[in-house]
Amino acid sequence: MKTVRIYDATLREGSQTEGISFSTEDRLHIAEALDRIGINYVEGGFPGSNPKDQEFFRKSRGLKLKHAKIAAFGSTRRKSVKAENDRSLVALADSGATVGTIFGKSSSLHVKDVLRCSLKQNLVMIEDSIRFLKENLSEVVFDAEHFFDGYKESPEYAVDTLLAAAAGGADVVCLCDTNGGCLPHEVEEIVRDVKDKIDTPIGIHTHNDSGMAVANTMVAVKAGVVHVQGTMNGYGERCGNANLCTVMPNLLLKMGVKCITRRQLSQITSVSRLISEIANLSHDERQPYVGNAAFTHKGGMHIDAMRKTSVSYEHTVPELVGNRRRLLLSEQAGGSMILDRASKYAADLKKDTPEIQELVSTLTELEHEGYQFEGAEGSFELLMMKTFKRRKELFHRAGFRIIVEQREDGTQLAEATIKVRLGDREVHTAAEGDGPVNALDNALRKALAEFYPAIRTIKLADYKVRVLEGTGGTASKVRVLIESTDGKTTWGTVGVSENIIDASWQALLDSIEYGLMYQKLHPKKK
Repeated sequence: MKTVRIYDATLREGSQTEGISFSTEDRLHIAEALDRIGINYVEGGFPGSNPKDQEFFRKSRGLKLKHAKIAAFGSTRRKSVKAENDRSLVALADSGATVGTIFGKSSSLHVKDVLRCSLKQNLVMIEDSIRFLKENLSEVVFDAEHFFDGYKESPEYAVDTLLAAAAGGADVVCLCDTNGGCLPHEVEEIVRDVKDKIDTPIGIHTHNDSGMAVANTMVAVKAGVVHVQGTMNGYGERCGNANLCTVMPNLLLKMGVKCITRRQLSQITSVSRLISEIANLSHDERQPYVGNAAFTHKGGMHIDAMRKTSVSYEHTVPELVGNRRRLLLSEQAGGSMILDRASKYAADLKKDTPEIQELVSTLTELEHEGYQFEGAEGSFELLMMKTFKRRKELFHRAGFRIIVEQREDGTQLAEATIKVRLGDREVHTAAEGDGPVNALDNALRKALAEFYPAIRTIKLADYKVRVLEGTGGTASKVRVLIESTDGKTTWGTVGVSENIIDASWQALLDSIEYGLMYQKLHPKKK
């Protein structure tokens, strides 16, 4: 089995993403997470450029990494300074990293118009810089910046830059599609040509400006590279870099190329999400392999086929990458989806079973009114319980009243008064909150706590409001989705109304009722 080594540049390239700013502690956490999934190299940034990067390299010495080597990044020496006197190279050598990665110009256009030195002088700069680092570090990687564009300008000179790096002692020469404009057939052809002209191991570093970063990486591996650079979630400047969350599963599962173990691969979804969280960005749910939608099915025919065989609409097993299959509840799902969900309430169910037909009809009608059960499986579960006469009323929803006070200093206070009946007893209580929904939530919990102490473990985790077909202005229907948790399990509920408070009340009642029922169905172990 062929082996490639994975080089992660999330801490540098990823931090160049618009909207991302990693703190030193963020970087340390990410480095540890990358180590857990078997990444070979974690690039920490420019040790000579700013205090934050310097602090990372200082603190990274205390990390107990099992797989990853910390790499420091920089550039070739300045044209007028010897390598040993170049501040950037000295800082890189003194960073404490075990690996040094430097980029150098491999495009004759960049040498002439950006560096403004001779082609020969650039080759000397590359070789001198690599040699200096090799004398001070155990491993050196040369990133041939703009290599593919440079190769198209002058194949001979582009290859000469690699040979200069090899002469300086580079352990890997990495071919960079810096502008991200190459297509796969170009990358494969150029990599094959380069491989015939140099003995040093070759790497690949691609950007996604033409949407080809992952594809270009895959064909480069096919053509012979043994070192792959990229970022988690594809973060990076402009359109990003090759997404390692796609590259690594493709290598291991599709091409049979060893990069990390299958056990490590099973953690990639959780690490991908962790990094999204640390970056303070919404996770891209449509990412291949690690997105929430990657193994999600909504169409009725798809769900029917999936119930018969999972390979009908899935290219791999979701658990291999730590993800899970989701069959969505919607009017498009048809009887198959509902049949699958309802099987726990009755045996030998079929699509023409009266309860299944009733559920399909009810679901279609409710979704026409604006309800959406894709993120509200708690509400759907209650609907199924009602249809199969398994829903036991924990409390009766009597009614509520809300007062919102606008104070002179501009602050607001909401007070909710509610009535609920529990058997033959009516509970009438009130509570305050930061807003109407918070006040309702507090009042409901206050009313039920004596009878259902488990309600104290249920927390509201998220609250979303969506205006539906806003042609009615402030009288338009709204859909409220509430996400709740007991610390171990999360569930969603939904409410729809022209009145946002009423829609919230519906979703809130379902949330509490489902949470209490779930805890009865799944009692905690003593």
